[in-house]
Amino acid sequence: MRTLLFGLAIAAAAWLVAIGAMFLLGRRSAARELATLIPNVLLLFRGLLRDPRVPRRTKWLVGFGVAWLVSPIDLVPEFVPVVGPLDDAIVAALILRAVLRRTDGAVVAEHWRGDPATLSKLVGRRHG
Repeated sequence: MRTLLFGLAIAAAAWLVAIGAMFLLGRRSAARELATLIPNVLLLFRGLLRDPRVPRRTKWLVGFGVAWLVSPIDLVPEFVPVVGPLDDAIVAALILRAVLRRTDGAVVAEHWRGDPATLSKLVGRRHG
């Protein structure tokens, strides 16, 4: 348990450093998007898991996405600036694309709490 908490603390610190660096470099909108991305994706996945309109097989995929995002084990460690959180965003985008192939885009948009433009960037196309 101590290792998990330590890993989560390192990931959170790296995430905050990346946000701070973007902010200091004048990329305020990118910093805002990064600051809210993972929490918004987790809220989206939670909503999709509870929604009866989402097929059961798709919920398994969403459950995998939640486990991936909260796991301290990543392909690229979180403490690597900018690139560290990137694998989480890539996995989230791939899962969202698969979800949109199996679920109505309006259902996904209904559960998204962030900026609709960010969701469009994540999935690489228009939703809804």
